[in-house]
Amino acid sequence: EQAELAKAAETTSRSRCRVLILEEVGGRIMRWLTMARPGGYLASRLASIATLPSVVKGAESASGAVRMVATTMNTQFGSQNVLDRCSVEPGSEDYEENKRAMEVLVQRMRDDVTRISKGGGEDAINRALKRGKLLVRDRINQLLDPGSPFLELSTYAGEGLYGKDLVPCGGIVTGLGRVNGRLVCVVANDPTVKGGTYFPITVKKHLRAQEIAEQNKLPSIYLVDSGGANLPRQKDVYPDRDHFGRIFYNQARMSSMGLSQVACVLGSCTAGGAYVPCMADETIIVKGMGTIFLGGPPLVKAATGEEVNAEELGGAEVHCKESGVADHMALNERHALQLARQVVSTINAPSVSEVESAFGDGSFDEPLFPAEELRGCIPADPRKPFDVRSIIARVVDGSRFSEFKKEYGSTLVTGFAEIHGMPVGI
Repeated sequence: EQAELAKAAETTSRSRCRVLILEEVGGRIMRWLTMARPGGYLASRLASIATLPSVVKGAESASGAVRMVATTMNTQFGSQNVLDRCSVEPGSEDYEENKRAMEVLVQRMRDDVTRISKGGGEDAINRALKRGKLLVRDRINQLLDPGSPFLELSTYAGEGLYGKDLVPCGGIVTGLGRVNGRLVCVVANDPTVKGGTYFPITVKKHLRAQEIAEQNKLPSIYLVDSGGANLPRQKDVYPDRDHFGRIFYNQARMSSMGLSQVACVLGSCTAGGAYVPCMADETIIVKGMGTIFLGGPPLVKAATGEEVNAEELGGAEVHCKESGVADHMALNERHALQLARQVVSTINAPSVSEVESAFGDGSFDEPLFPAEELRGCIPADPRKPFDVRSIIARVVDGSRFSEFKKEYGSTLVTGFAEIHGMPVGI
């Protein structure tokens, strides 16, 4: 058995297959273990199963027998084939033409992202800075672990959608990042874009971020600085099932599921913008800058004749000492973001390292072909066909791809692979 195991392990290292050792007792498989990447995806799946049927295709059952069965990287995958260059020839005339055309598009995209990231423009930025505020992306940088990546979502939201009414980035920045080693979803209003008010596309982008957080079981952090619904467009913001109110419904549901909702009030939170911190599990508010109320001082005066300033109506002192809406009072924005990091450190959520360890030791094979070749894969002329497998070969681990229904429906390529060691469907 030891000799067979050694031989199997050697085969495994060459083919990146896993070897299962199955012991049958009375026609049932009673013991199993895996060779290669112990504690990986397949091992964790098997460990959760109490008993397994003893039927293994092509092998006979025998009481007390020990069999070795070679399996692929994942129980759902068929045999994985290594993709070739797929007719992509670096240095050829077609390749160079494709590369030049793609580089023009990439540069255009980078220019767009630079412009979009400036928010509401120089005047709005200067007004925010004069008030001592951090810009929205600076707030996110202060919140996240130093040097950790931030995967921004929906950067192009609102681009050219409302004609002369510019809403760069949809007026809200959303994405995934790490806070105290935990993966979180960040939703941050940009007050330089129409005062952080919600256009229809802002609502849609906010809901999309919440959907991703729920699907991936992530806590959410809201950096709130919003005037609520954009009044000229409020008829398209409020009434329907997936409009503004859905944000608060999602907050309540995710909180009940144990997905923590944390809010930092970094500016004025008026009308619809006030509900987000009120419905959060923990809320932090900046003294002298953050306010929470449905109607501001002008509305109160118009309705009751009472004259009151914003701090008296809904400032940090009111909500931390009297109403109980806020849980922590911060001296400034940086202090508030530091408090948010402390809150995340106390919530019951797995760290990134714990999540990654469930899929093995983190090792993976680079694609056989460099990612730089992607720019020459897609024809400059969109009418010219190309093999989409040339893209897959430069993205997936080891350029290995187990194609599904290869002979059926030739206009669509589907299958299984791994990216950074994580099983994926394509």
